[in-house]
Amino acid sequence: MSYIQGEGRSQGTLFPVVLDDFVPADHVCRVIDAFVEKLEMSDLDFERAKAADTGRPGYDPRDFLKLYLYGYLNQIRSSRRLEAECRRNVELMWLLGRLYPDHKSIAEFRRMHRDAVTAAGVELIRFARGCGLIRGEWIAIDGSKFRAVASMDSTRERLGLQRYLDSVEKADEEQQANIDPSAVQAALEKLKKHPEPEAGYMLVRQTALPAYNVQTAVDSEHALIVAHTVVLDASDIRCLKPLAEAAKKALEVDKFKVVADAGYSNGEQVAHCEAAGMVPYVPVMRTVNNQGDGTLFGRADFRYEADSDTYVCPGDKKLLRKHTNAKDRYIMYKASSVDCGSCSLKSRCTQAPRRGLARHLYEDALNRMQERVTPEAMRLRRSTVEHPFATMKYRIFGHPRLLMRGLSGAKVEIGLATMAYNLKRITNVLGATKVTEALHNA
Repeated sequence: MSYIQGEGRSQGTLFPVVLDDFVPADHVCRVIDAFVEKLEMSDLDFERAKAADTGRPGYDPRDFLKLYLYGYLNQIRSSRRLEAECRRNVELMWLLGRLYPDHKSIAEFRRMHRDAVTAAGVELIRFARGCGLIRGEWIAIDGSKFRAVASMDSTRERLGLQRYLDSVEKADEEQQANIDPSAVQAALEKLKKHPEPEAGYMLVRQTALPAYNVQTAVDSEHALIVAHTVVLDASDIRCLKPLAEAAKKALEVDKFKVVADAGYSNGEQVAHCEAAGMVPYVPVMRTVNNQGDGTLFGRADFRYEADSDTYVCPGDKKLLRKHTNAKDRYIMYKASSVDCGSCSLKSRCTQAPRRGLARHLYEDALNRMQERVTPEAMRLRRSTVEHPFATMKYRIFGHPRLLMRGLSGAKVEIGLATMAYNLKRITNVLGATKVTEALHNA
């Protein structure tokens, strides 16, 4: 019995002469094409959005945006790989009209358009809202670390140079004379030439690596990312307010609920969000009494009396307000040494001469938020915000490591990845044919 035979390479065939025959009606390429074509590129500040009257013709920025969206949806992010795909990938031939841009032009487009890519992503969210895919009732916020291009050795060297220059500056202020000007100049030159001057060490899968902290705000209805940013701070403690405000701007609503994990427990930002109609659901991080063997009275055993601005201890003695620490945002209350010294419960309360208790400046806002937090809200957070990060890291990036250097490069990559994720999500929910029709009719 013979094998299934292919056609001869020299045999003439009725190979389709129309490129459109190769792309099905429900293909994601048609979604990408329809979305990009409806964008007002000049309003979004894309370079060369209008063709010049003189000089050599350039590429339409729409073609590059289509190319990158297709590439990120198929785990192809390298400009050289995208150049190669343009010459052999029939889907890209259809999408770009058989254009074959070189890798330098492809890379230059991504480098130049951080803000324009973000603006295009906002237009996609506006389209999703028009289709009823975003409810704007619950917004989940979370952060994840993405590995930077810089190696551990180069980052360690850069941080060492920064520490050296800081020590030199301190010594200069103290008028110490043992400063080598040539060494300082060499350090400054080396630091100036460092290709990635911003990435710092962050925990990535329990390992300290050069990385950036990517923050997202996700609508709970269909897990669409409505806002995102990239920050240099490894902690999430200062990110609740900026992300909530960005989500409010994108949603164009007055009130919604924000849910996040305990890493976002910031009393000042919680109070601001409440006042602005963005009601936060975040578990409150409380300090614990770490003295003794863990059996000493904790904060919950003390009663706060707002009328007299005092705390009452389990022994019915008052802790009076002593001072305010504006930097760490707390007010210190302390009991009388006489009261503590004669108290029969002192051995169960403190090992110090008298008991002290710190109250956060925004304690009332934290208490209100703690009452709102429920297990159902935390489950909603996990099911909403963790899915997009998993998809971005392992379905879009393939390997969660950035290709572009610096904070600006990280932002444009995350912007493209977020737009690709939202396009994929919208297409999965509505279907490519329906999305394409909606984009054409928008």
